[in-house]
Amino acid sequence: MLSLFGLLLGLGLLIVLTMRGFNLFITAPLCALLVALTNGIPFWQVADKVDFVHGYMAGFSGFVAAWFLMFLLGSLFGKLMEHTGAADAVALAIVKRLGHTRAVLAIVLACAVLTYGGVSLFVVAFSAYPMAVSLFKGANLPRRFIPAALALGSVTFTMTSAGSPEIQNWIPIPYLGTTPYAGWEVSLVVAAFMAVGGYYALMWMIKSAVARGEHFIARPTDPELSDKPLPHWLTGLIPLLVVLVTSFLLHDSLQQAALIIALAGGVVSLYLLNFRFLHNPAAATNEGVLGALLAIGNTAAVVGFGGVAKLTPAFSQVVDYMTHLPGPELIGAAVAVSAIAGLTGSASGGQVIALPEIAPTYLDRGVDAEQLHRVVAISSGALDSLPHNGYVVTTIRAICGESHQNAYWPVAVVSVLMPLLGVALAILLFQWF
Repeated sequence: MLSLFGLLLGLGLLIVLTMRGFNLFITAPLCALLVALTNGIPFWQVADKVDFVHGYMAGFSGFVAAWFLMFLLGSLFGKLMEHTGAADAVALAIVKRLGHTRAVLAIVLACAVLTYGGVSLFVVAFSAYPMAVSLFKGANLPRRFIPAALALGSVTFTMTSAGSPEIQNWIPIPYLGTTPYAGWEVSLVVAAFMAVGGYYALMWMIKSAVARGEHFIARPTDPELSDKPLPHWLTGLIPLLVVLVTSFLLHDSLQQAALIIALAGGVVSLYLLNFRFLHNPAAATNEGVLGALLAIGNTAAVVGFGGVAKLTPAFSQVVDYMTHLPGPELIGAAVAVSAIAGLTGSASGGQVIALPEIAPTYLDRGVDAEQLHRVVAISSGALDSLPHNGYVVTTIRAICGESHQNAYWPVAVVSVLMPLLGVALAILLFQWF
């Protein structure tokens, strides 16, 4: 009982401290230490017993070692899209075709195209935010809904769908022997459900707020759309297609290495097509590297927390309970991955911790690997978006300048509720067909 209490106390404290703006590099290990102390785990190695330091650093370093190149190339690709203006060109092409009357739809589609094309989630949010401010201002919509619009297009139906180059769709491959297109038929239906359902839910919340008298309030610090010359939108779209096509052609033979080659191809093609718009290559490269380090560091910090959580007796009991839930095995897999993603505040972190525990169990029971891949991917993108999630914190606070109190609940509807409904739909479809 004390083990479970300590685990929940550490998680609760991590959420509270994150919502109050504390840095994950500090809060994650401190909360992990609290979990260790309440579970009798020594700080340093004593005889053959597991300890806090090695448990935390094994989780942290293991994640970095496995995914650093993907984070690095994805961040470089995103920064080159940003610095050359290619991301703006693609997004503006979508916005011009939809106009201010469909401000929210334009933002969601712009983020979706960039995300599904392989641009880092964080870079997409930074890139789309100035356009979102302009569109919300033109439509006089409450700005506190901007983070939800960015999240809907970035971390829901595009992040975990079949074929997506985001790592949340690629992590299950080595554990399950699948491809990034696993369960694509069901994935199409679920993605459409999350996109349409999330959009109408967000529009209902916005219209309700407007009816109560809320409107756009400008700030002196609001970014303005740059008037610098932009490349043609096709030269921004082609590198996105290079990433998608390369990963499609190579995923069978190279598996995870295909994503590295695809992102590298995207970086090279983007540079060749738009190098005359890249005025400061060194700055773009440095920002890309720093962005990669920050993104993977934040994620690894909470994976380290999960690494300590795995050492507790309560963790094993919870995983055992979840993998023996009555009903279809896919339900147990979804619950386990969702819970661990919520515990770590990371979809990728949740998968890395959960899959070694649950993949052998369910494969031994005869669960279809492709179905399991898709359910794991979708469910990882649900409870991961609790308030302490790195993307949520960065988007709400650092990018949009909002508070969790004002902006988080719309984000929760589109990035927690809709994926939960989406994974339920996926399980039903897999059972029926």
